[in-house]
Amino acid sequence: MTSLASTPPSTVSVYDARPFFEKALQFGVQAGILDALKLEAICAEAPKGMVQIARYFGNENLRPDLEKARERIVNLVSLHLESSCKGDLRRAAELLREHSLLSRSKAGSDMLKALIVMPQNSHFGMGEGGSFSDDQIALLAKWSLRSLADYQAEFAKRSQVAEVIDAAVWLADQLGLDASELEEAGKDAEAVIRTAILQVATGRTEMPDWMAFEKTIAVLRKAYLAGQAPVKAGAKDKFKDSAKVSVKAKPGKLDALLPLATLENLPERLLPVVRLVRASVLADLPKIFDSALPARQLFDQTPAFIGRYFWVEDALSEVASFDQAVSKAWDKATGGHSDEGSLLTLLLCVAAGAAPKTLLSEKAAGSLIRKIQKTGLDPQLSHDFILAHAPAQYQDDYARLWTDFMDEAQQTLQSDVAFAVDDALALLRRECRVK
Repeated sequence: MTSLASTPPSTVSVYDARPFFEKALQFGVQAGILDALKLEAICAEAPKGMVQIARYFGNENLRPDLEKARERIVNLVSLHLESSCKGDLRRAAELLREHSLLSRSKAGSDMLKALIVMPQNSHFGMGEGGSFSDDQIALLAKWSLRSLADYQAEFAKRSQVAEVIDAAVWLADQLGLDASELEEAGKDAEAVIRTAILQVATGRTEMPDWMAFEKTIAVLRKAYLAGQAPVKAGAKDKFKDSAKVSVKAKPGKLDALLPLATLENLPERLLPVVRLVRASVLADLPKIFDSALPARQLFDQTPAFIGRYFWVEDALSEVASFDQAVSKAWDKATGGHSDEGSLLTLLLCVAAGAAPKTLLSEKAAGSLIRKIQKTGLDPQLSHDFILAHAPAQYQDDYARLWTDFMDEAQQTLQSDVAFAVDDALALLRRECRVK
């Protein structure tokens, strides 16, 4: 059995809780790096710096503020030395020899100011604007007493946010939208990246408004069902190698629908961010490809998707697109006819619950009259039809035309007296289109 006397003693690590500035100062003196003249200069500068710091954060005439200022100047110098020298005491001592104490305190303060103005979240329009202001002095006061570990953890977190924003700005710029427009839009940077990935994958070269975004989704849904990557060989945009992309993708092979080849000229430091966001888009694709769910309902009315993708808010464009869609629907319903006879024929069919037509044969006109006499008319249906489908600038005129016609014709059309059908037919021949 081994005796206790022969057991080697355990190694004990001594924890040195002194500020890094104090450790660097002692090391510098012991190593002969800092001489007596330098020490005198540091001792002369320290009180001046304390007074300046006490004045900046509070009142230089109050003892508690001066005590805090002493802690702050030591901590600010320590932050700068330990961070810039990566814990190397010799290098830190050399910096103290080569520079004044106040300059090292200022360097530590500048580190914290730069940290404070870094973005805390990836929402455009909610950042600090990149420059330190007086209303952030209270925040600087708190950080001036924090440790290097706290600084490094916060810096790492904010750096990731900044990279997301940088990636969004870079991608948006390639698609014709600058940073100021993103700030004005006030959307999340990840949403911008997700949309940019979809736009590039479908060969688009611009950031979309809503109508263009809706078309992008339609293209993706069609490509998925067809089992073909949406970017065809020969398509050109501002991204490297996009013309070489021709990836076969069977339904379910989601990854092939968003080829990374189109993003190869992205700055190296931004690739990890874009890859991470791209993974979230891939996770969304099964829902996006559900063609039973209209795009507007999915992206603008489903809680999990609201704000998740980006499109340029362009009210005029949406109104114009709506008007265009309405105009197409009206032209289809009227067959391009705008004369009063055709319009009244169409509206009468709608009010009777019959198939909309702008021209009736004698036989069809008789059938329509008998239907009206049997089941009646609902003039409001035609008013609703006008509001839903007619061009806005003509709706009042069409509604007036229909009202005047009903005032004259409704009683004749719904009469059940003898010869009523003949009278109604004569009315339709005169006011509507009957051949």
